[in-house]
Amino acid sequence: MKIVILDGHALNPGDLSYDCLRQFGELTIYDRTDSEEEAIERIGDSEIVLVNKVHITENLLAHCPNIRLICVQATGYNVVDCAACAKRGIPVTNVPTYGTAAVAQFTMALILELCHRVGLHNHDVHTGGWVNANCFTYWLTPQTELVGKTLGIIGFGSIGKAVGRLAKAFGMKVIAYNRSQSEEGRQIGEYVDLDTLLTQSDIVSLHCPLFPETEKIINAESIAKMKDGAMLINTSRGPLVDEQALADALNSGKLRSAAVDVVCHEPMDADCPLLSCKNCIITPHMAWAPVESRQRLLDTVVENIRAFLEGKPQNVVNR
Repeated sequence: MKIVILDGHALNPGDLSYDCLRQFGELTIYDRTDSEEEAIERIGDSEIVLVNKVHITENLLAHCPNIRLICVQATGYNVVDCAACAKRGIPVTNVPTYGTAAVAQFTMALILELCHRVGLHNHDVHTGGWVNANCFTYWLTPQTELVGKTLGIIGFGSIGKAVGRLAKAFGMKVIAYNRSQSEEGRQIGEYVDLDTLLTQSDIVSLHCPLFPETEKIINAESIAKMKDGAMLINTSRGPLVDEQALADALNSGKLRSAAVDVVCHEPMDADCPLLSCKNCIITPHMAWAPVESRQRLLDTVVENIRAFLEGKPQNVVNR
């Protein structure tokens, strides 16, 4: 059995071990793969292919007829042409819940940063701001208390619910928009329609998957419905947001601030409008990065391969 990892550095920059995969066969690891041609060459006659963000296309599949299983080392699997794989009888697996705690924690970190701008004040102190102050205290940005504020969560799956629980611990009211509803969700927050969420929320946080119907769910029209001075958080997928519309809203003051861990093109384009707009915190798609969550991800990939080889594939997204 030949196994190839096409972009192994994303999951494992050196603090984990891929040796756990060698039990299944001959393993080849590439840190990065930059083109389809390179991917085809590297896959060769491999039967199991592991990817994170490398695209698996119809053309690639046609050139690599030995592929039997594709394992996405992430939750999102839009990089894979799942229909083309299904047509060839190739299961595509993902890892659905490894990062729930990490992403929820990071979401709250971004919310708190927007409320207090701790990093900005730390930098100001270290560059002489407090030494030269004429008072025992000062602040450079408005400070916000979360108690009594409304958090609107778009996408109330496992991560959205985890964020809702943390928000409730801060004394926030939680409302949620989701395609389906559950009793578990009702114990955390109130289900509402999208317009109600936009108009009532002090902070809107995105946790929905990227589908054609959710692409640019935050756009000029939806932003216009939001409260003046509201805040936006995106730790889900960059294309959920019309970046120019968000930049315009931040520059005009319609929205007070935003914090995003994802953008439409990653790595980020130099001309991304969010780089030059006001009051936008940007982090480099790192909410999933704690070593604990990445180890869970790798452990699940191992179990996905084992289950496939035993004839009982799990976490298949293209049945």
